[in-house]
Amino acid sequence: MTVTTDARSTRFSTDALDGRVALVTGASRGIGRGIALALAEAGADVAVDYHVRREAAEEVRDRIESLGRRSVAIEADVSSSADVDRMVARVEASLGPVDVLVNNAGIARPSAVEELSEADWDEVLGVNLTGAFLVTQAVLGPMREQGWGRIVNVSSVAAKNGGLVGPHHAASKAGLLGLTRSYARRLAGEGVTCNAVAPALVATDMVVEELGADPDAIPVGRFGRVEEVADVVLTLVRNGYITGETVDVAGGLSLG
Repeated sequence: MTVTTDARSTRFSTDALDGRVALVTGASRGIGRGIALALAEAGADVAVDYHVRREAAEEVRDRIESLGRRSVAIEADVSSSADVDRMVARVEASLGPVDVLVNNAGIARPSAVEELSEADWDEVLGVNLTGAFLVTQAVLGPMREQGWGRIVNVSSVAAKNGGLVGPHHAASKAGLLGLTRSYARRLAGEGVTCNAVAPALVATDMVVEELGADPDAIPVGRFGRVEEVADVVLTLVRNGYITGETVDVAGGLSLG
Protein backbone atom coordinates (compact mmCIF):
# COMPACT_ATOMS: atom_id res chain seq x y z
CA MET A 1 0.00 0.00 0.00
CA THR A 2 1.33 3.40 -0.95
CA VAL A 3 0.73 6.26 1.47
CA THR A 4 0.83 9.74 0.01
CA THR A 5 1.36 12.82 2.11
CA ASP A 6 0.06 16.24 1.22
CA ALA A 7 2.96 18.71 0.90
CA ARG A 8 1.15 21.03 3.27
CA SER A 9 1.59 18.59 6.16
CA THR A 10 5.34 18.25 5.63
CA ARG A 11 6.19 21.93 5.37
CA PHE A 12 6.86 21.98 9.10
CA SER A 13 7.51 19.27 11.65
CA THR A 14 4.16 18.15 12.99
CA ASP A 15 5.08 18.90 16.59
CA ALA A 16 7.43 21.86 16.19
CA LEU A 17 6.23 25.26 17.38
CA ASP A 18 9.49 27.10 16.69
CA GLY A 19 8.69 30.10 14.55
CA ARG A 20 4.95 29.72 14.97
CA VAL A 21 2.89 32.72 16.05
CA ALA A 22 0.26 32.15 18.73
CA LEU A 23 -2.50 34.45 19.94
CA VAL A 24 -4.02 33.74 23.35
CA THR A 25 -7.04 35.82 24.32
CA GLY A 26 -7.60 36.66 27.96
CA ALA A 27 -3.97 35.85 28.69
CA SER A 28 -3.21 38.26 31.53
CA ARG A 29 -4.08 35.77 34.29
CA GLY A 30 -5.27 32.29 35.11
CA ILE A 31 -5.59 29.64 32.44
CA GLY A 32 -4.81 32.04 29.60
CA ARG A 33 -1.57 33.13 31.24
CA GLY A 34 -0.53 29.52 31.77
CA ILE A 35 -1.27 28.61 28.15
CA ALA A 36 0.63 31.63 26.82
CA LEU A 37 3.72 30.74 28.84
CA ALA A 38 3.52 27.06 27.88
CA LEU A 39 3.34 27.94 24.18
CA ALA A 40 6.38 30.20 24.55
CA GLU A 41 8.30 27.47 26.38
CA ALA A 42 7.47 25.17 23.46
CA GLY A 43 8.99 27.65 21.01
CA ALA A 44 6.15 29.87 19.83
CA ASP A 45 6.07 33.65 19.68
CA VAL A 46 2.98 34.71 21.62
CA ALA A 47 0.59 37.65 21.46
CA VAL A 48 -1.03 38.33 24.83
CA ASP A 49 -4.55 39.73 24.61
CA TYR A 50 -6.08 41.44 27.63
CA HIS A 51 -9.03 43.73 28.31
CA VAL A 52 -8.43 45.53 31.62
CA ARG A 53 -5.28 44.12 33.32
CA ARG A 54 -2.54 45.92 31.43
CA GLU A 55 0.23 45.49 34.01
CA ALA A 56 -0.50 41.77 34.39
CA ALA A 57 -0.48 41.32 30.61
CA GLU A 58 2.81 43.16 30.29
CA GLU A 59 4.30 40.91 32.98
CA VAL A 60 3.27 37.88 30.90
CA ARG A 61 4.82 39.51 27.83
CA ASP A 62 8.06 40.12 29.71
CA ARG A 63 8.14 36.50 30.92
CA ILE A 64 7.71 35.28 27.34
CA GLU A 65 10.51 37.53 26.10
CA SER A 66 12.75 36.27 28.91
CA LEU A 67 12.33 32.82 27.35
CA GLY A 68 13.84 34.14 24.13
CA ARG A 69 10.55 34.42 22.26
CA ARG A 70 8.90 37.46 20.75
CA SER A 71 5.75 38.80 22.35
CA VAL A 72 3.34 41.71 22.35
CA ALA A 73 0.58 42.64 24.81
CA ILE A 74 -2.54 44.06 23.18
CA GLU A 75 -5.67 45.48 24.78
CA ALA A 76 -8.85 44.40 23.03
CA ASP A 77 -12.47 43.61 23.83
CA VAL A 78 -13.05 40.39 21.90
CA SER A 79 -16.79 41.04 21.75
CA SER A 80 -16.09 44.07 19.54
CA SER A 81 -15.36 43.34 15.88
CA ALA A 82 -13.49 46.64 15.55
CA ASP A 83 -11.26 45.76 18.51
CA VAL A 84 -10.64 42.28 17.13
CA ASP A 85 -9.67 43.60 13.72
CA ARG A 86 -7.29 46.09 15.33
CA MET A 87 -5.78 43.42 17.57
CA VAL A 88 -5.16 40.94 14.75
CA ALA A 89 -3.66 43.67 12.55
CA ARG A 90 -1.23 44.56 15.31
CA VAL A 91 -0.29 40.91 15.91
CA GLU A 92 0.42 40.45 12.22
CA ALA A 93 2.48 43.65 12.08
CA SER A 94 4.49 42.79 15.21
CA LEU A 95 4.88 39.01 14.99
CA GLY A 96 3.35 37.77 11.73
CA PRO A 97 0.14 35.93 10.81
CA VAL A 98 -1.43 33.84 13.54
CA ASP A 99 -0.74 30.09 13.31
CA VAL A 100 -2.16 29.09 16.69
CA LEU A 101 -5.26 30.64 18.24
CA VAL A 102 -6.43 29.91 21.77
CA ASN A 103 -9.85 31.43 22.46
CA ASN A 104 -9.62 31.70 26.23
CA ALA A 105 -11.14 35.11 27.00
CA GLY A 106 -14.21 34.72 29.14
CA ILE A 107 -16.26 36.21 31.93
CA ALA A 108 -18.50 34.55 34.52
CA ARG A 109 -20.91 37.05 36.15
CA PRO A 110 -22.51 34.67 38.68
CA SER A 111 -26.25 35.17 38.97
CA ALA A 112 -29.28 33.52 40.53
CA VAL A 113 -31.82 32.48 37.92
CA GLU A 114 -34.43 34.96 39.17
CA GLU A 115 -31.90 37.80 38.95
CA LEU A 116 -30.45 36.96 35.53
CA SER A 117 -31.10 39.84 33.13
CA GLU A 118 -31.00 40.17 29.37
CA ALA A 119 -28.01 42.49 29.77
CA ASP A 120 -26.16 39.80 31.74
CA TRP A 121 -26.97 37.25 29.04
CA ASP A 122 -25.82 39.52 26.22
CA GLU A 123 -22.56 40.45 27.97
CA VAL A 124 -21.53 36.88 28.76
CA LEU A 125 -22.54 35.44 25.37
CA GLY A 126 -20.83 38.39 23.67
CA VAL A 127 -17.45 37.76 25.28
CA ASN A 128 -17.46 33.99 25.70
CA LEU A 129 -19.05 32.89 22.42
CA THR A 130 -19.27 35.76 19.95
CA GLY A 131 -15.71 36.75 20.87
CA ALA A 132 -14.40 33.32 19.92
CA PHE A 133 -16.26 33.53 16.61
CA LEU A 134 -14.94 37.01 15.80
CA VAL A 135 -11.31 36.21 16.57
CA THR A 136 -11.44 32.90 14.71
CA GLN A 137 -12.87 34.55 11.61
CA ALA A 138 -10.20 37.25 11.77
CA VAL A 139 -7.25 34.83 11.77
CA LEU A 140 -8.50 32.04 9.51
CA GLY A 141 -7.36 33.50 6.18
CA PRO A 142 -3.59 32.98 6.58
CA MET A 143 -4.10 29.57 8.23
CA ARG A 144 -6.06 28.34 5.23
CA GLU A 145 -3.63 29.86 2.76
CA GLN A 146 -0.62 28.09 4.28
CA GLY A 147 -2.51 24.86 4.96
CA TRP A 148 -1.69 24.78 8.68
CA GLY A 149 -3.47 26.15 11.71
CA ARG A 150 -4.51 25.23 15.23
CA ILE A 151 -7.55 26.58 17.05
CA VAL A 152 -8.31 25.63 20.65
CA ASN A 153 -11.42 26.93 22.41
CA VAL A 154 -11.48 27.01 26.20
CA SER A 155 -14.94 25.84 27.21
CA SER A 156 -15.95 24.45 30.61
CA VAL A 157 -17.45 21.37 32.18
CA ALA A 158 -20.40 23.73 32.78
CA ALA A 159 -21.28 23.14 29.13
CA LYS A 160 -22.31 19.63 30.15
CA ASN A 161 -23.46 19.86 33.78
CA GLY A 162 -24.75 23.43 34.02
CA GLY A 163 -21.99 24.63 36.34
CA LEU A 164 -22.08 27.05 39.25
CA VAL A 165 -22.36 30.42 37.52
CA GLY A 166 -25.71 30.40 35.77
CA PRO A 167 -27.55 29.57 32.53
CA HIS A 168 -25.86 32.40 30.62
CA HIS A 169 -22.39 31.03 31.37
CA ALA A 170 -23.33 27.40 30.72
CA ALA A 171 -24.98 28.31 27.42
CA SER A 172 -21.96 30.29 26.25
CA LYS A 173 -19.61 27.40 27.04
CA ALA A 174 -21.92 24.86 25.39
CA GLY A 175 -22.06 27.09 22.33
CA LEU A 176 -18.27 26.91 22.11
CA LEU A 177 -18.50 23.14 21.68
CA GLY A 178 -20.82 23.49 18.70
CA LEU A 179 -18.60 26.20 17.27
CA THR A 180 -15.60 23.90 17.66
CA ARG A 181 -17.20 20.97 15.85
CA SER A 182 -18.50 23.10 13.01
CA TYR A 183 -15.13 24.72 12.26
CA ALA A 184 -13.41 21.35 12.62
CA ARG A 185 -15.69 19.70 10.06
CA ARG A 186 -15.30 22.50 7.54
CA LEU A 187 -11.54 22.95 7.89
CA ALA A 188 -10.30 19.38 8.39
CA GLY A 189 -9.23 18.97 4.77
CA GLU A 190 -7.24 22.21 4.84
CA GLY A 191 -4.71 21.36 7.55
CA VAL A 192 -6.50 23.47 10.16
CA THR A 193 -7.70 21.73 13.33
CA CYS A 194 -10.18 23.01 15.89
CA ASN A 195 -10.60 21.46 19.32
CA ALA A 196 -11.82 22.43 22.77
CA VAL A 197 -10.80 21.87 26.36
CA ALA A 198 -13.38 21.83 29.14
CA PRO A 199 -11.78 22.54 32.53
CA ALA A 200 -13.54 22.30 35.88
CA LEU A 201 -12.61 24.25 39.01
CA VAL A 202 -9.04 25.10 38.16
CA ALA A 203 -7.22 27.09 40.87
CA THR A 204 -7.53 30.59 39.42
CA ASP A 205 -8.67 33.91 40.89
CA MET A 206 -12.03 33.49 39.16
CA VAL A 207 -12.69 30.09 40.71
CA VAL A 208 -11.20 30.56 44.18
CA GLU A 209 -12.03 34.20 44.91
CA GLU A 210 -14.96 35.12 42.67
CA LEU A 211 -16.92 31.86 42.78
CA GLY A 212 -15.79 30.57 46.17
CA ALA A 213 -15.76 27.03 44.81
CA ASP A 214 -15.16 24.00 47.03
CA PRO A 215 -12.44 21.53 45.94
CA ASP A 216 -14.27 18.75 47.79
CA ALA A 217 -16.78 18.82 44.93
CA ILE A 218 -14.08 17.37 42.65
CA PRO A 219 -13.76 13.56 42.68
CA VAL A 220 -9.93 13.74 42.76
CA GLY A 221 -10.23 15.95 45.86
CA ARG A 222 -8.47 19.11 44.72
CA PHE A 223 -8.63 22.03 42.32
CA GLY A 224 -6.95 21.54 38.97
CA ARG A 225 -3.73 23.37 38.14
CA VAL A 226 -3.38 25.84 35.31
CA GLU A 227 -0.41 23.86 34.04
CA GLU A 228 -2.59 20.76 33.66
CA VAL A 229 -4.90 22.61 31.28
CA ALA A 230 -1.96 24.10 29.38
CA ASP A 231 -0.47 20.62 28.90
CA VAL A 232 -3.64 19.46 27.16
CA VAL A 233 -3.74 22.56 24.97
CA LEU A 234 -0.15 21.91 23.89
CA THR A 235 -1.03 18.34 22.96
CA LEU A 236 -3.90 19.54 20.77
CA VAL A 237 -1.72 22.19 19.14
CA ARG A 238 1.02 19.71 18.33
CA ASN A 239 -1.29 17.02 16.96
CA GLY A 240 -2.61 17.42 13.43
CA TYR A 241 -4.81 14.31 13.56
CA ILE A 242 -7.09 15.38 16.42
CA THR A 243 -9.90 17.73 15.41
CA GLY A 244 -13.46 18.40 16.52
CA GLU A 245 -12.81 16.93 19.97
CA THR A 246 -13.45 18.22 23.47
CA VAL A 247 -11.04 17.14 26.20
CA ASP A 248 -12.39 17.38 29.75
CA VAL A 249 -9.78 18.53 32.26
CA ALA A 250 -12.12 18.09 35.15
CA GLY A 251 -10.68 15.85 37.86
CA GLY A 252 -13.46 13.33 37.30
CA LEU A 253 -16.30 15.87 37.64
CA SER A 254 -17.54 15.09 34.14
CA LEU A 255 -18.12 11.43 35.00
CA GLY A 256 -21.61 12.19 36.23
